[in-house]
Amino acid sequence: MNSTVLNLKRNVALLASCQAMLFINNSTLIAINGLAGLALAPYAGLATLTVTFWVLGGALATMPASLHMKRVGRQAGLMCGTSWGIVGALICGTAIWLQSFWLLCFGTLVWGVYNAYGQYYRFAAADVATPEFRPTAISLVLAGGLVGGIIGPTLSRWTVDLLPQKFMGAYLVLILAAVATMTLLRQIRVPPPSAAEREGSGRPLWEIAAQPKFIIAVLSAAIGYGVMNFLMVSTPIAMQVCGHPFGATAMVISSHIVGMFGPSFFTGSLIKRFGVLNVMLAGAAINLVCIGIALAGITIAHFWWSLVLLGVGWNFLYTGGTTLLTETYRPEEKAKAQGANDQCIFIMMLVSSFSAGLTVTSAGWSRVNVLALPMIAVVAGALIWFMFHQRAAQRAAAA
Repeated sequence: MNSTVLNLKRNVALLASCQAMLFINNSTLIAINGLAGLALAPYAGLATLTVTFWVLGGALATMPASLHMKRVGRQAGLMCGTSWGIVGALICGTAIWLQSFWLLCFGTLVWGVYNAYGQYYRFAAADVATPEFRPTAISLVLAGGLVGGIIGPTLSRWTVDLLPQKFMGAYLVLILAAVATMTLLRQIRVPPPSAAEREGSGRPLWEIAAQPKFIIAVLSAAIGYGVMNFLMVSTPIAMQVCGHPFGATAMVISSHIVGMFGPSFFTGSLIKRFGVLNVMLAGAAINLVCIGIALAGITIAHFWWSLVLLGVGWNFLYTGGTTLLTETYRPEEKAKAQGANDQCIFIMMLVSSFSAGLTVTSAGWSRVNVLALPMIAVVAGALIWFMFHQRAAQRAAAA
């Protein structure tokens, strides 16, 4: 095995480990942010504003993060991004100590910057992989989130009451995951951007974004993420309203994140065998099944199956969308194309996280799921249209 292949596998393994650390943080935040917000918010409808500010931090930082890494390279940029997680954890811990809802929102906003940088682990994998290995590299890095999905909610159960102020320990312990991430990042060997990549601008963003393939990639990933976030953020509050204990909620969220990242061990292979569009369409269909189960009942089993399938559907849409996106830009254009893609994802997450709290507390869990249906229908319709569009283009080229 030559050194190039060894270096590729080493980088993918390290990036997957960084993804694991990121999702130890993220899955813990998913499990506790809404409940911490509910405990401190002036009224229940603002409970998920802590999640909204977390997403807002990512939305504000994602394009600057991408442009920053274009200048300084992946390794230095990701190191800088991780430091924001440490600062955010300290602010959140202080907010719980002071019982300040708005300081907690600010802390999650800062933490969102770390999340924005962390979303580029998958693109770092695409940078170092050959075109043939790219779908597998992307999906294997995303598979690192499986570790976070198992450890994060379990960690939250152990640390939520670790200190006298509930939730404070859970926030502060996550500093360790951020420090571990910085240690891993020091070992990564990603080639620095070339002078042409740093200085070149390529086509205008509007021209890149006008490509049907770019539109489908962004639409599928953004709506897929928005629907996943809308249902996931609502789940802890809905389960509490239904009388389920926090341990059950943490177990459901943990299983959901396993559903999100477990398929990544074979999603890349599925894409190579069946095609990226077919895998993405399967993801939309799985999301529809998830909503059907959620509407069928409110037992722990209904929540569990619904959230697991929600994760699998998200995986197919997100991995497929990322893979499709890498086919739409030139090397010097990747920073703005990737930044625009993730900006759209974070905007969808922002809207979905804010509306989730208002919807689940005022209209209930069933209404949350009903509102998700038309969004998935849009994705499925767009994918079917694009599949016919591609076939028509291929027939015209062959004529």
